[in-house]
Amino acid sequence: MDMKIELIPVPVTDVDRAKAFYERVGFNADHDHRVQPGLRFVQLTPPGSACSIVIGEGITEKTPGTQEIQCVVADAEAARARLVEAGVEASDVDKQAWGNFVYFRDPDGNNWSLQAMETRPNG
Repeated sequence: MDMKIELIPVPVTDVDRAKAFYERVGFNADHDHRVQPGLRFVQLTPPGSACSIVIGEGITEKTPGTQEIQCVVADAEAARARLVEAGVEASDVDKQAWGNFVYFRDPDGNNWSLQAMETRPNG
């Protein structure tokens, strides 16, 4: 039985500010619906990803700034350049034996790491 991660909640304090940030770094805004009072569902998908994030009102009880997410990218240097071009403060490329990493935070302090690997054991 296959299991694929579909959606990860990301806690934020200001939904519109967070949505604008993620769109600026290239995420696609798939949905933005006020389902009912106190429940706003905003789904955003990173370019090329089968998994999305959800921000909004009434989505999660996690504290903003506590989520950590890692994505895989083809080229850490190019990913960093894209972030910097979008006005995001990103780390220098951190070269490790298991891949090259770039780190950044969203406006609420949620941590993102982008990993570039030459080969992936699971494809």
